[in-house]
Amino acid sequence: MKTADDLGRELHRLDGKPYPAYKDLSGNVRFEDFVLFIDHVQGDPFAAPSRLRLRIPLERAGFPKRCWEDRSRRKGFCSLLAHAFSNACRVKSKARGSGRSGQIFNDAPGQEVLSTSAVQITDGEIDARFFVGLPAAGRRILGGEAAGILCVDLPQIARESLFAAGLDEKEADRWADTAQDADILRQKLADLGLAAFVADGAVLPRKSGVDQHPLRRGAVPFRSPEGLRVEVNLPNSGRVTGMGIPRGVTLIVGGGFHGKSTLLQALERGVYNHRPGDGRELVVSDPTAVKIRAEDGRAITGVDISPFIGHLPQGVDTRFFSTGNASGSTSQAANILEALEAGSTLLLVDEDTSATNFMIRDHRMQKLISKEKEPITPFIDRVRQLWQCHGVSTILVMGGSGDYFETADTVIAMEDYLPREVTEEARRIAERYRLERKSEGNSGFNPPTARIPLGSSLDPRKGRREESVKARGIKTVHFGTEEIELDAVEQVVHPGQLRAVGAALLSIKTLADGRLTLSELLDTLGREIDSRGLDFLTDRPMPDLAEFRRFELAAALNRLRTLAVQFPRKGI
Repeated sequence: MKTADDLGRELHRLDGKPYPAYKDLSGNVRFEDFVLFIDHVQGDPFAAPSRLRLRIPLERAGFPKRCWEDRSRRKGFCSLLAHAFSNACRVKSKARGSGRSGQIFNDAPGQEVLSTSAVQITDGEIDARFFVGLPAAGRRILGGEAAGILCVDLPQIARESLFAAGLDEKEADRWADTAQDADILRQKLADLGLAAFVADGAVLPRKSGVDQHPLRRGAVPFRSPEGLRVEVNLPNSGRVTGMGIPRGVTLIVGGGFHGKSTLLQALERGVYNHRPGDGRELVVSDPTAVKIRAEDGRAITGVDISPFIGHLPQGVDTRFFSTGNASGSTSQAANILEALEAGSTLLLVDEDTSATNFMIRDHRMQKLISKEKEPITPFIDRVRQLWQCHGVSTILVMGGSGDYFETADTVIAMEDYLPREVTEEARRIAERYRLERKSEGNSGFNPPTARIPLGSSLDPRKGRREESVKARGIKTVHFGTEEIELDAVEQVVHPGQLRAVGAALLSIKTLADGRLTLSELLDTLGREIDSRGLDFLTDRPMPDLAEFRRFELAAALNRLRTLAVQFPRKGI
């Protein structure tokens, strides 16, 4: 194995040569405290940067074992290392020639704590992966600059971010403690009969719609209402109080700009842990929670939306409904049924992003347009059936229709950004002002029909490439010639998740044998990733993948316009 001195000499030897000569570097290099793996060398200074990784024995790194002794603590600890490595890279990264020359960076998570391929602990070692733009002038190698990056800057970056001597041990404990407490709190929800929990003192608002850092100036710390206050004991935080949102049907009501949607948005991201200092560290939701909204124009393939929509004009069969251009109501119906098919037991709904005719049909409209002429059974007539028949809870932001009072188990009013429980008051109002509208959900609500995705309908080919799969930000996956739009899938929080989802779609194509249902495919893939990590999804080490939930993978698959499905045949 080459040494660091060998690498330095080789880089100086390559100085001035054509850029492809960098390919000679591929392989492993032993430094004093770590081994550097040069996995892929870019072919051009303007191409995607080279992929490298380094591995450090845990004993040499010097961190106490408690930082990674269980899965939760390990995730928090690795997230800290990824952030520290990213910050150290940012200091050293600078333009050193043409194109991407001199770039040094990794793919650290944001405010959410995610398992990523950027930093992992495997086989007793810290495995850190990153990108480097190998320097060039034009298309000629700058060997001295490259030696400065790999032989001088990289060891310093590693010492400052991946060794206990360069990081505050208390900070490592804090990240591990915070992740462990959040996971344990989330695990307690079921036993407490809760769908979600928001700790007292939490800071819910963000800087802006495009900046997930907490709002500091003017943010009102969360304070739980007495009637919903719950106390829990956590291993690191000790006694914690906060608002427990019970399972069942919960309404969040209040005037405009009083914090209703801010609370719901915090709950959306409560399926993930948050870094220390985020403000939402102890805001947790049922891990199966899915945000539901209308999504005009999306593709729907073979979904049984008949619980919500039936007898469409021209005899369209809504028990196996497909369209390339869904309306607001059909898309929201499909989003619910697809979430249930994937295993969700908590739906999060905001009236602001819902189709009005899907949510409610009032008494006057019922009088004007009879049920026989209206194919939509509104959500108001299904939301209790979801809970009573299928154990699926709903948390619903509603500011415009008191008709939902009769469906609710719990009503929370947001006033000046603070919650107040108003369940009994809402019930008295509902009793005093009885609805004249008639329920339209008398037909019952059957569980979602399982579907079998056909692997042949997932075609990743593009031009001469047998597999062309790319993610763009947190909104789009390019799969072959198709573009999967995920703008309305609001619980994707990091680009690495979509890169991993794109790779997972390739695995789905391989696993889809015409017998496994969508849920079974998600189960199978989930087991493999749990067992083998994100590397299961690729044929080479990648630095920029992040863990994703089965629900966002299902969302991408369901929005693939070439998807074909069939229902299970009896006996299969």
